[in-house]
Amino acid sequence: MTTIDAGDHLNFGIFLAPFHPVGQSPTLALERDLQLIEHLDQLGFNEAWIGEHHSAGYEIIASPEVFIAAAAQRTRHIRLGTGVSSLPYHHPFMLADRLVLLDHLTRGRLMIGVGPGALPSDAFMMGIDPAKQRDMMEESLGAILLLLEGKEPVTMETDWFRLVGARLQMRPFQRPYPEVAVAAQVSPAGPRAAGKFGCSLLSIGATSAAGGFDILGGHWDVMEERAAEFGTTVDRAKWRLVGPVHIAETKEQAVADVAFGLEQWVDYFQRVAALPLAPNTADFDTLVDALIGSGFAVIGTVDDAIAQIDRLRAQSGGFGTFLLMGHEWADTAATRRSYELFARYVAPQFQDASRTLTASRDWAAENRPEFIGAAGNAVLSAIQQHHDEKAAKASNA
Repeated sequence: MTTIDAGDHLNFGIFLAPFHPVGQSPTLALERDLQLIEHLDQLGFNEAWIGEHHSAGYEIIASPEVFIAAAAQRTRHIRLGTGVSSLPYHHPFMLADRLVLLDHLTRGRLMIGVGPGALPSDAFMMGIDPAKQRDMMEESLGAILLLLEGKEPVTMETDWFRLVGARLQMRPFQRPYPEVAVAAQVSPAGPRAAGKFGCSLLSIGATSAAGGFDILGGHWDVMEERAAEFGTTVDRAKWRLVGPVHIAETKEQAVADVAFGLEQWVDYFQRVAALPLAPNTADFDTLVDALIGSGFAVIGTVDDAIAQIDRLRAQSGGFGTFLLMGHEWADTAATRRSYELFARYVAPQFQDASRTLTASRDWAAENRPEFIGAAGNAVLSAIQQHHDEKAAKASNA
């Protein structure tokens, strides 16, 4: 597969579900999430996407809009997205209206991520048939885009919502409206909807050994086919891939760091979220080796993270943003250090940020004898000129 220009300059961010093991203070966990986004803003990360979940104890943000409003007050530059708003859980008019308000409160830093809802337990409590969630998402997305566009009143009726001459009283801060991205894992439902409506794609399972990595190119093919069918435009530069990363100065240190919380995180996916991310084993080293060996996770060094991104670029054919999956495998200090190492040494490799500095250093080093010689001659000339002036003044006196 040919790599395209969209991947030549990558942006970076975080996909923050979040994941917090049960048994701790949720108040403090949410505060850590806010502080982490502040940290990422200071490090220069481009984006943060915040999840919506309502059960199972780990992913504890029920309203990404409320959380984003709080995070926006603590940050200056980082863009903030709903990652994702589960469309079957909301009347599209009410969600669209809240998002427009949030777009103004963030002064245009809002991104809108949408999906059908990830946890079956959420849908069960609301009496939603999981088999209908993807169709419900597409119906709601169509309505929301019309409402955000605001060209004319929207009248629409489905078997689960109704709009009658509906219009939003306030236009979005961003024109025509914030970027909208559709979530994708293994099913083609995400790229089908994104291509139909000309939205961005948010590949949450991009590194998953359970099919996400293998179908990256296929998902983009679906995007382009649907865009051609419906006369829309899709852009690889707006394609986001998500994967877990934890790095340290050495691989040994990175592995030691993730002993803090990796096993609990994997246990959640095996027993609750029911995603086969790793073998069911009680041996920590075997677990780490399986996650690394499958390509699902980076637990290692700066070079390992760079290699993973290169691997994703080759497999996908090119994308625009890599999002590090928030996971709390390590404690707060080691987690923040990992993001700092990523921002300092990994991101510049994909943003052409350090090449010219290196070239300038090397040029100065190669020509140092000439420069030093010229500078030395200039100093000697100045000294001689000073002495000549003093001698002339003395003779005149």
